[in-house]
Amino acid sequence: MTISTTPAPARTDEAAFESRISTKAVRRTGWAVAAGATLWSAIYFAFSPQSTDPTEMTIIDLFAVPAQLALMALVVTQLRTGATGVTRFARGMLRVELVLLSLATLWSVLHGAVPAFRDDMWLAVLDVFWPLSMLGMFVIGVKIAFAGRWQGLARWYPLVAESWVFVTLPAMGIFGATVGRFVGATHLLIGYAALGVLLALRPQLTGARD
Repeated sequence: MTISTTPAPARTDEAAFESRISTKAVRRTGWAVAAGATLWSAIYFAFSPQSTDPTEMTIIDLFAVPAQLALMALVVTQLRTGATGVTRFARGMLRVELVLLSLATLWSVLHGAVPAFRDDMWLAVLDVFWPLSMLGMFVIGVKIAFAGRWQGLARWYPLVAESWVFVTLPAMGIFGATVGRFVGATHLLIGYAALGVLLALRPQLTGARD
């Protein structure tokens, strides 16, 4: 009898990784993203983000929070399904995005709920994390498309949804605040709201398990 001493080939990160989320959890996240994006879109249609009315500023800020929390749930889903890949870097970028979104959400809460803080420099610095978080979401969308771990439309649609900042801000710059705001509101429906519905109806595309 021959005894082999050749070690078994090591499993790659790709082979070793297993999705750690159920289809039911992905569905919940999908509906949360759809609802949050729809609510945020409605606020954009109703009020100008450039409004200086204190009450309107509070409404705009606080009604954005559900959408921001839903985006954090989306990033957690991406992390638990290895959507961007399973390397340390690929998963690390999702953790960084969670920090950026958390700080952006904190700004929304403080700016909306505590008017006395609105002119403070430290809050203006915190506001920087909002565009940074949106830029981060776009990078994640690109990485998901290239990684190919999500399948079908779920592989490509995050890139559509997460292009929001690259569509809305140029529209505001070129066509003005009013047109840009309506473009942004519409993009939220076409992008994040539709992505949420896709994940809710087809959670298996993410690799989630029953």
